[in-house]
Amino acid sequence: MGASAGTPQGAALVTGASGGIGAAVAAALGGDHWPVGVCYRTHPERAQETLEAIERAGGSGIAIKVDVRDRAQLEGAFLALEERYGRVLVLVNNAGIRADDLALSLSDHDWSEVIDTNLSAAFAASRRALRGMLRARFGRIINIASVVGPRANAGQANYAAAKAGLIAMTRCIAVEVARRGITVNAIAPGLIETEMTADLDGSLLAAVPARRAGRPEEVAECARFLASPGASYITGTALFVDGGLSA
Repeated sequence: MGASAGTPQGAALVTGASGGIGAAVAAALGGDHWPVGVCYRTHPERAQETLEAIERAGGSGIAIKVDVRDRAQLEGAFLALEERYGRVLVLVNNAGIRADDLALSLSDHDWSEVIDTNLSAAFAASRRALRGMLRARFGRIINIASVVGPRANAGQANYAAAKAGLIAMTRCIAVEVARRGITVNAIAPGLIETEMTADLDGSLLAAVPARRAGRPEEVAECARFLASPGASYITGTALFVDGGLSA
């Protein structure tokens, strides 16, 4: 069952869905009656908590352990969800890591790990998802970028490059598939209360005009809208959820 009558039957796949923004997005999509593939690399207990939140919202889904950098594992995640629920018609590329350091000290390993996880894996997942979306002439790809993409942040050259690339990739793919009923958009969160941002200093919060951090659920509501039929004419854009930080 899709999000509403008239939406093709299929499922939603959310990477990095065992906590934070990914878990909130998965629960929101589950509440809109998308069966959800809760993809996680570590913390199976958190993935189970995400599934329970989906069920409380009236939805269903399965937890899938996958390292998104591994193409074979990524293919297996798609197959597992497709065998149970049908085509993946909503893809949320949320999996991401940080490995901060000044450019002079940033290692090749930390550069590659962040680019591979945050950008290359999102491209591979999008390419795979497009197969079923093109056949259905319906699809929603939502890439979780960051305000850091277009906004400099010292010590995050790898993370910023990946997120800026994600926004550029979003626009290019959106143009390629717009005629086929598929939308491709990015959400660029600012400072959101998650485990990934817990170690950031207070200077970023001080720069937020709203004077508070955002909640994962506030990002999830944007993803819910972009996945809905009501967003069918929105594609190739980046929606900033940042309390005014990008302004």
